[in-house]
Amino acid sequence: MSDEAPPPPSQDRRSFLATLGGAAFAASGLGAIACAMNPSSSASTAGAAATSPAVAGGTPLGPIGVQLYTVRDEMQKDVAATLARVARIGYKEVEFAGYFNHSPAEIRSMLDANGLTAPSSHIPLQMMQADPAAVAATARTIGHEYVVVPYLEPNMRNDWHGLAKTLNQIGGEMSRQGLKLGYHNHNFEFAPNGSEPLPYEILVNETDPALVKLEMDLYWATMAGQDPLAWFAKQPGRFELVHVKDSRGAPDNAMAPVGSGTIDWHRLFAKRAQAGIRHFFVEHDNAADMPGGSFASIEASYNYLSTFRG
Repeated sequence: MSDEAPPPPSQDRRSFLATLGGAAFAASGLGAIACAMNPSSSASTAGAAATSPAVAGGTPLGPIGVQLYTVRDEMQKDVAATLARVARIGYKEVEFAGYFNHSPAEIRSMLDANGLTAPSSHIPLQMMQADPAAVAATARTIGHEYVVVPYLEPNMRNDWHGLAKTLNQIGGEMSRQGLKLGYHNHNFEFAPNGSEPLPYEILVNETDPALVKLEMDLYWATMAGQDPLAWFAKQPGRFELVHVKDSRGAPDNAMAPVGSGTIDWHRLFAKRAQAGIRHFFVEHDNAADMPGGSFASIEASYNYLSTFRG
């Protein structure tokens, strides 16, 4: 299933890239980036209240993070104020999608001031290829452990075997720089690939698990008809990061705050140890279009996940 859908009313990925500089290097050493295409429908609403996340005798998930692409409109206005509000909701971790012309030192200072850490950042593949040392220097200053390939433009989806080799090369360079490389999926990686295996299967089979970690976007994988648990079993321990966003189900697969949709989080997170999940990043690509806006969306998701036991 393709993710090439009409953009919703809120700022779509391509206009976000254009507005903030795309792959150009900015004052921080990196341009602004985004992590997700929009789903096939933008009509998501706050909907029904989340079902109870409690399971008797269960264990909590650990620190809950948010992918800051979810609040990109607020980040454009005021990064410091946005991070402060994210922290007040209760989040302890964030994943960046651009630094909005702030230096690495400024970003680190804002994080420290709000008791936040940023284990990960989404960095376009082209940036890592062009100047891996600059990417790594920025990441170390801010405190990232992972730099994650967020998305592939359509013209980059022609040679999956070649991409796997490229990821191994960049993963090796990032490892030498003291970082981990990750790859974030959408749904196009699960589209039929002629007589070849699925693109995602090629990537996970032909990349070195020691050099390339997998950030599974559980919404996009589910939307594509995949069972994340099957991939956890095939590649145990490799999914150190996940994107957590809910779906209202067929036919539109509209995104929803976590716990208010159709995805069975108890089933998925019961296998979190097998998967190797260390970081859970809430995301909603169209949160600004929801009643209450993006902050209401991430607060609803946090409230569900922070009390999750399973």
